Amino acid sequence: MKLPRDLSGLELAKLLEAFGYNIDHQTGSHLRLTTERNGEHHITIPAHNPLKVGTLSAILRDVADHMGLSRDELLTELFQK
Repeated sequence: MKLPRDLSGLELAKLLEAFGYNIDHQTGSHLRLTTERNGEHHITIPAHNPLKVGTLSAILRDVADHMGLSRDELLTELFQK
C-alpha cells in the first residue's frame, strides 16, 4: 500500500490512538507518544505538515515491529477505515 503524502504529524498521532498511543508530551515541534500495549513503547513524531515520506515510513515501521504486524497490515488498519 502506498503511503499518504499529505499526512501531518498531529493527524498521525490521532490515527495511532487506535493502537493505544497517547501524546505523552511535546517539546518544540515534536510529539512524544507512549503506549502500554505489548509492553511500553515510545515514538517521537515531528508535528510537521506534511510529514516527509521517509519519516512517516520509519515511524510506521517502528510501530508495526512493536505491534507484531507487517507494515502493510498496519497501513490497512490505519487508513482503510
